[in-house]
Amino acid sequence: MIEASIAAVPGLIVSFLILAAVLGLPTALVAKARNKPWPLRTALAVYLAGIFAVTLLPGDAGLEPWQCDTGAPTHLLTSVSSLLNIALFAPAGFLAVQLFRRPITVAATGACVSAMVELMQSGASIGRSCSVSDLAANTAGGLIGVLAGVVWLYGRRVPPRRPMRDLVWGAALAVVGTMAVTAIFDGHITPVDLVAQDDRRRSLAESSSQAEEWITAAAKGIYGSDTEVTGSVTQKSGDRLKITAETNRGSISGWWPNKELVGAWSSNTRGDEGPLSEAEVAKAADKFARKWFPKSVAGSRQKIRSIGDGPTRAFTVAYRRYADGVMMPMRLDLTITTTARVIGFSATPTNDPALPRVTVDEAKARDLAHNETGLSTDRCVLLAQRVAGTWRPVWIVGSGKQDISIDAATGKILPGTLTP
Repeated sequence: MIEASIAAVPGLIVSFLILAAVLGLPTALVAKARNKPWPLRTALAVYLAGIFAVTLLPGDAGLEPWQCDTGAPTHLLTSVSSLLNIALFAPAGFLAVQLFRRPITVAATGACVSAMVELMQSGASIGRSCSVSDLAANTAGGLIGVLAGVVWLYGRRVPPRRPMRDLVWGAALAVVGTMAVTAIFDGHITPVDLVAQDDRRRSLAESSSQAEEWITAAAKGIYGSDTEVTGSVTQKSGDRLKITAETNRGSISGWWPNKELVGAWSSNTRGDEGPLSEAEVAKAADKFARKWFPKSVAGSRQKIRSIGDGPTRAFTVAYRRYADGVMMPMRLDLTITTTARVIGFSATPTNDPALPRVTVDEAKARDLAHNETGLSTDRCVLLAQRVAGTWRPVWIVGSGKQDISIDAATGKILPGTLTP
């Protein structure tokens, strides 16, 4: 990238003047000594000095030595950096064609020079960033200059010099240069796909902004229109974002882009002295659940339990879904007052897994647990659980002292479940 060099104008000018003197003066003197036209040769040498000054001026790129950004040059004609590189190398191709009149050799040489510049940026520890995108832009700029030079020559009716030899030399140089650059890249360069990283960061930033808008709307819908978000935290998990927002009314969290709320808790946890009966609270909870958790409520059973007593009591309303008697992993628990104010909720919006057929009934599960522990059992629950990464129907049999987990499809006691 050349923006850093352009931004450092004083250092760039000094570097250019030194390199121009080092390359330009000897070129002019040698040309005059050999009775060759010197202006075009000197102009090309001075322009090459400019290229080296712009591309090799020390900077502060973030890549480590012998690393190179190998991301595909998808923004070759749209990014400012690529367009600057194209503009930098095009005049060199034009001048070289005017001087040598061998466009194919000049084009191959330009590509080799571009590759050499990128390799020096990677391995010379000068704080510059090697990039395949820059290499493509440099080469494209050289080719554009070559084509413009050929058009200019034909416009002046000056034919290329020895076209067959130009073709052979250009093709040979291209093959040898490609093999050499490929060997160096394979043997010494560590690829880093900054293009993909930038795209992921850009996508994550856009997703985070959208997630914040969604969680803010959800907070206002649950806590009230005057709710204000005071802060938020976003965590990436696979292809999803979990966003947690703190508001002046309480906290709320959910998954994006699934738009699935997973938890909320009001800052006001006291019960309200409301007029609603238990049945009316259950109806209000069901209305709330169907609005915010329609997938979880579908096919679920509602169970309500009182918290406390008196005028400020609240209720816990639980939703569970069963398939063939097996409790599915979906969970939804609401805490709601007698004014229908939802104090908080906890949700696990998991799709129902496909399970093998249950072959072990409750009586058999109790017998297996008793034989294993020698203790009588006082509770037995059949639910879906992950076992070695696979969903299985599992009996959880408890005796008050030990819990036993039994695969309800095979009758096998699962390891690691004999907990005192």
